[in-house]
Amino acid sequence: MDTETAELRLLEAAEALFDERGVQAVGMDAIRTASGVSLKRLYQLFPSKDHLVWAVLNRRDTAVREAIAAHGARHAGTPYERALAVFDYLGAWFADPGFRGCAFINTFGEMGGISPDVADIARGHKQAVREYFAEQTTALGAPTELADQLALLANGAMAVAGINGSPEPAAQAKNAARVLLDAALTP
Repeated sequence: MDTETAELRLLEAAEALFDERGVQAVGMDAIRTASGVSLKRLYQLFPSKDHLVWAVLNRRDTAVREAIAAHGARHAGTPYERALAVFDYLGAWFADPGFRGCAFINTFGEMGGISPDVADIARGHKQAVREYFAEQTTALGAPTELADQLALLANGAMAVAGINGSPEPAAQAKNAARVLLDAALTP
């Protein structure tokens, strides 16, 4: 098996197991078994579990950023619509039967206090989501704090949806976001 295939199998297996069980509950042997990659090869590619966790989160960060931007580009024409489209994207994600909450929130909760790398990537991801909102609100001429408020709604919806197992928090957060956007844009 070539390096690229082994790495992809390991990342996919680790991501699925971490989502299902949590990072600390999953050992490297379970990842080896689920991926079909030898333990020796696993450790050649990822010398420690921390390296693997970081790689999984880095991959997820890229995928989520791209998905949010693509969803906004496909389903919304104006910055106002693109800001609200984030909540539609979240609703579809929350409705997925495999949804177990935000990987960044969950992993930060497990490891953020003991792993500076996990804390950094989780903070960076959340900042990127906030920056996406800031691009939209800046284009609307809205106050800068509106991006923080929209990001807070999105992250709150992620946490509640993960706990409740329901996509409804996305719609509730979208309704609240609309109220905030409308209030910020009313002269």
